[in-house]
Amino acid sequence: MSNESGNSSGVSSARARGRVVGVPKRCWCGELFIPLMSKSTENPNSRYFRCLFAVEKKLSNDNHAYKWVDEALLDEIEALSFRIGRLEQTILAERVEEERKKFEEFELKLETEICARMEDVVSEAKCEVKKVLVLVFLGCLIMVLLSKVI
Repeated sequence: MSNESGNSSGVSSARARGRVVGVPKRCWCGELFIPLMSKSTENPNSRYFRCLFAVEKKLSNDNHAYKWVDEALLDEIEALSFRIGRLEQTILAERVEEERKKFEEFELKLETEICARMEDVVSEAKCEVKKVLVLVFLGCLIMVLLSKVI
């Protein structure tokens, strides 16, 4: 079995059947990828993934995909960075929504408390007005009685 890639030019042949992003799992033919090390003079000791079918059949310059390990790992890092960015945005949006809900709850609580205090003040004012009205009525009654007596 040859560990030399038939496509050792430095560019993965996955583009022939569609670009594989990240660490490849299966070739377009359905076979698994296996990690190998290049023994070519252009890329000595460079690690790559290669289709198991192509390795077993010792194919070279074929359409079966391979991918350099460093390229695959860079793709994985970029994909993970993108996902982390989206997760950070989601978390931030959820925090903003949570803070908005807390603010609305606090606002409602404050309005309820203010209404309760206003009702207390209004009932106290009504009570004071009734007392004043009683005093005015009694004062008027006394004046009427005094005017009849004099």
